[in-house]
Amino acid sequence: MVSIKDVARVAGVSDKTVSRVVNGEPNVTADTIEKVQLAIADLGYIPNLAARSIRSNRTNIIGIITDFISTTPYSGDIVRGVQDWAGANGRTVLLANTDGDPTRETNVWRTFKAHRIDGVLYVAMYHRVVVPAAGEVSIPTVLVNSHPEDGYVYPSIEPDDFGGSYALTEHLIALGHRRIGYIRLNPLLLGANQRLDAFLTAAQAGGIAESDLVIRLGMEGPVGRETNYVYREALDMLSMPDRPTALVCGNDEMALQAYLAALSLGLRVPDDITIVGFDDFRTVSLGLKPELTTVALPYYDLGWQGANMLDQLVHGKGSETERRILKCLVVARQSSARRGDATPRQAIGSF
Repeated sequence: MVSIKDVARVAGVSDKTVSRVVNGEPNVTADTIEKVQLAIADLGYIPNLAARSIRSNRTNIIGIITDFISTTPYSGDIVRGVQDWAGANGRTVLLANTDGDPTRETNVWRTFKAHRIDGVLYVAMYHRVVVPAAGEVSIPTVLVNSHPEDGYVYPSIEPDDFGGSYALTEHLIALGHRRIGYIRLNPLLLGANQRLDAFLTAAQAGGIAESDLVIRLGMEGPVGRETNYVYREALDMLSMPDRPTALVCGNDEMALQAYLAALSLGLRVPDDITIVGFDDFRTVSLGLKPELTTVALPYYDLGWQGANMLDQLVHGKGSETERRILKCLVVARQSSARRGDATPRQAIGSF
């Protein structure tokens, strides 16, 4: 078995210098680091991580606890952001999916504690309020795509659903739309309520009368097992004699159903009806023709920045009360047109 002494001999340095390079310690010249890394590669040396963790009292492993994230469109990019950060910073990631089972989650926390995980990223499927089932287990934790229930203290990083929805509504008003329909997401979701509140606030600020807003519930019930009314409600709104000129959908999958409702009525997007979504789930937003105007959720950045926040917390530099909000940008494509325009607009990128 190749030892640290073998690496030191080939590199022409001391054992201690090799150890400093392996552990990423400061005050080692670039030339020395290169020599040691070449020797490690040539000899196939594998550092003893267990011994290192005993000396440093850290394992350089971070855990991810998710609920249903593996089944949620594009939210897997959160995990990819975490993994990319870990790869760039010499960390290892362990991922546990609980499927929303509190008992399974409790066991995951205990397992992470037993393996001396440095910190945990608690990642929610949808933007919502959460209470981690950590019990008596105490590990530095950052909430991602969520924030804690009142009475609990955790640092968090979240998307600005309110700001994104507000900007999307302003986009429609700027195009001249004065009668606007809205199909809302499950009221149990924090992001759903923030998006609706922003829509109403922006509409009021834009001088649109409440009577010119047509708001319908698109789904309700337990998260992940909702009853879906989207197609029915879209069909009903688009059949009205004074139908809206624009239809805002709670997410892109809802917008797909709205497209189908418009198609069934012989309506053209955006000539007869402007339809917009939220999430920028690109299988839908780019797959629809014309392509869908929507708001992009910063999933990857939530993961990358969340991991960096956790690292700061682990090293005693972060704040346990920090709440970081990331912008959600409007991406204007061909599904939104100026009221009365007969020709679909060209994609113009981020609004």
